[in-house]
Amino acid sequence: MKTIWFFVGLLMVLIGGIITLTGVYLYFNPQVTHTALAETHPNLWWGGIMIIFGIIMLLIKDNGEET
Repeated sequence: MKTIWFFVGLLMVLIGGIITLTGVYLYFNPQVTHTALAETHPNLWWGGIMIIFGIIMLLIKDNGEET
């Protein structure tokens, strides 16, 4: 049986990957209209943070599982 942390980790990795890919696309194809702090590329940072958090949740799930 899968724990809730497995699904939380999986969801965070998937959404973080989508956000990171969007950030990579916007890095190489900048928008015509400029928004506040767009030069800091928040999609790359938050996508990366979500991927790392998701991986941590997946690792916590594996360590706590009984065999």
